Amino acid sequence: MGVAALAHAIMSSQGGLKQLSLATSFERMSADHGAAIANLVDSAQQNMKSLNNLPAGLGRNLNVSA
Repeated sequence: MGVAALAHAIMSSQGGLKQLSLATSFERMSADHGAAIANLVDSAQQNMKSLNNLPAGLGRNLNVSA
């Protein structure tokens, strides 16, 4: 194996390690976003449960033009 081939192999492996590191970071971000979305949906469901006790028609004639 020549010096040029060895240098190319080293550079390629370093590039592969960088890609693997970036892929790992993106996977973590994706997992974090999934957890955040699950928390958001859970919070929205809890808020909707608290609105079930309100009387029917509440806020129907609300003027928001001012």
